[in-house]
Amino acid sequence: MKKELLRKLPSVDSILKDSKTAGFLKERSRPIVVEAIRTALDKERELIKGSEARIYRFNIGEFRKKVETEIEKSGKLSMARVVNATGVILHTNLGRAPLPVSALKNLIEVSTAYANLEFDLEKGERGERYSHLEPLLCRLTGSEAALVVNNNAAAVLLVLNTLAEGKEVIVSRGELVEIGGSFRIPDVMRKSAASLVEVGTTNRTHLNDYEAAMTPETSLIMKVHRSNFDMVGFTADVPIQDLAKLGKENNIPVMNDLGSGSLVDLSGYGIKREPTVQDSVAGGIDVITFSGDKLLGGPQAGIIVGKKEIIAAIKKNPLTRALRIDKLTVAALEATLKVYMDELKAFHEIPVLRMLTLQVADLAKTARRLLKGLRGIPGGRFEVSIRDGFSQVGGGAMPLQEIPTKLVVIKAKGISPNRLEKKLRTNSNAIVARIEQDEVVFDMRTLIEGDIEIITRFFKGASIG
Repeated sequence: MKKELLRKLPSVDSILKDSKTAGFLKERSRPIVVEAIRTALDKERELIKGSEARIYRFNIGEFRKKVETEIEKSGKLSMARVVNATGVILHTNLGRAPLPVSALKNLIEVSTAYANLEFDLEKGERGERYSHLEPLLCRLTGSEAALVVNNNAAAVLLVLNTLAEGKEVIVSRGELVEIGGSFRIPDVMRKSAASLVEVGTTNRTHLNDYEAAMTPETSLIMKVHRSNFDMVGFTADVPIQDLAKLGKENNIPVMNDLGSGSLVDLSGYGIKREPTVQDSVAGGIDVITFSGDKLLGGPQAGIIVGKKEIIAAIKKNPLTRALRIDKLTVAALEATLKVYMDELKAFHEIPVLRMLTLQVADLAKTARRLLKGLRGIPGGRFEVSIRDGFSQVGGGAMPLQEIPTKLVVIKAKGISPNRLEKKLRTNSNAIVARIEQDEVVFDMRTLIEGDIEIITRFFKGASIG
């Protein structure tokens, strides 16, 4: 019977002969309409295969609506704004750091016209794209020189390849990390053509472990900040100052992959102190790598700062061109770094820093605003309340850090939390919440301007069932 129903489904050509369906061709091109019809037919086939054949009926009127929906979808961009109500500030799947307004303004200014990306306006000759960022990075971190590539994995690869191709790199076993996307330090080291030399044990590594591993083939000592996991108990590692001194005594450069990379001390706001880039520079580390779109709060980028001669060598590596950033990244990162010139301004204007340091009292006000809007939902199907909870930093940063927050909790009658969460997520204005204690919760810490209105609009206007 299902085979018979599948055979009876109309063809694309016959559907186009339907006068109302053919009317779509007046507004959209034929290829778009044809593709919409094919997609709708594919869904009809799946419907036939997945349901009882005896209850299936093809209705041209209903089918026409489905075609119209597919046509509307074709005009929408795949990547769109999402309401992040998860409480994960650096949510990798949701694009990590939201950009500061100043970065957005600079992006528009630079991307909608020509720009002096590699043109020295003073001299009237070719310039260097890194010149827009290097002075700022040096001033903010205290480093001698700087370079920026497309992400931190690229930065690590580039440094290893430049300083240790065909040579040995010493790394503590306790720092051979794997981060999201199966990026592993040993794997990237192999791709860089450097040889890994593991020292110490998983939980304890001492200075003499590094000393004992040194050979004429040793070209780099690498320290990796465990930003995406932590170890407690019987542990030991070597301070960066001691490693820097050891490297200097043996004429071997020392690298520090900071991962998330912070330019400010967050400990005054109740956040566990992360080592800053300035700490590594002041500690005598020769070359440091970190991300642009994590704790720094800018666009995706891999930032390399360090000694002038090392950065100069990295710039000459042919891989640098393959990994270089474009004008949009330069524009957004320069504007973000400019904000850091005034640290108080940075905590106010950079969304990541603002979210990390929001006080619970302020979050309670936001929660009451949302509660007030949701209590007006018609039908009486929802119970809405406020409770305490915890947010997360995300992006592999501070994995054990729990930040107190306020949650708005939704209990729905006649719909499961999983179904409600999916309805929110697949809304035309996507809302990504989390399920906690078998309830849908909205974390106030990661909401930005306009999000409360989007959430309220969903519950007041959406058909939920």
